[in-house]
Formats: sequence, structure tokens, C-alpha cells
Amino acid sequence: MRLKLICVGQKMPDWVSQGFSDYARRMPPELGIELTEIPMAHRGKNPDIARLKKREGEAILGAVAAKDRVIALEVGGRSWSTEKLADQLESWQLDGQDVCFLVGGPDGLDDTCRQRADQLWSLSDLTLPHPLVRILLAEQLYRAWTVTRNHPYHRA
Repeated sequence: MRLKLICVGQKMPDWVSQGFSDYARRMPPELGIELTEIPMAHRGKNPDIARLKKREGEAILGAVAAKDRVIALEVGGRSWSTEKLADQLESWQLDGQDVCFLVGGPDGLDDTCRQRADQLWSLSDLTLPHPLVRILLAEQLYRAWTVTRNHPYHRA
């Protein structure tokens, strides 16, 4: 089973790449985290945001396999505790499907991505910078895995 982060945005600062890589590297081989970066549509003067989000959404969904479970990260999604995420992770592992986490750009995800999603998840009520979401998501997935293994990393 693979955990796939499909994120809008490329050429992240080094601290983002290093932070994500640190947590991805900690995951066991049977539960690897992969990152797919989708180019952000160019936003010039007076951009047509709906059209740009649609283009990004098509690219995001192009990276999702038909059999993948899809979790869209959305402000309006449900918030999960670490324990709930750990339960979800165990359930996903039992299903054996790859799980894709969709992270939109600065204008969010296109409706087609939300419609394809099996679940909508909100990391926080706060507005988070999209580069930081990659690190946060990787860390939370690692933390959830440690909970399932009674590893001392998670101290609640």
C-alpha cells in the first residue's frame, strides 16, 4: 500500500522538501509516502480562477488511479484526531488500496476533485500555507503509523 500526496505547486523551498523527506523516510517500506507535484496554473493579471482550478483539478485527477482511495484536504472537511487518523490508516491498510491525498493550490480544489473524493479531511480551521501542508500531512501520517505500532514517538 502506498500513501500518495498529490499537491499543486512545484519548486518548493529547501526547508519544505527537507521536512517532507524527513517524515517520508521514517515510514516503513510497506507504507511508503510518495509526492506528486502538479504545476500550478499561471495566474496573470485578471485570472479566470474557475478555469485555472479546473485545469489543476484535471491534472490532479490524472495522477489518481481508478482503484485508489481519495482523501481531499478541504477546509470544509471533517477534522480528525490523531487516534482517528491512526484508525483510518489501519482500515486503509486492511483494504490494501493505495490512498491519495489531494492538496489544491492557493484557490483550493476544483469541484471535480471533491466529487471524486471518498472523504474530505480538514487539517485545521486555520488557513495553512500549501507548502507547509505537505510537511504537516507527512508528519501526521508518520505519527498515526507510530500510534498503530505503540511506538514512543506519539505522546498524547
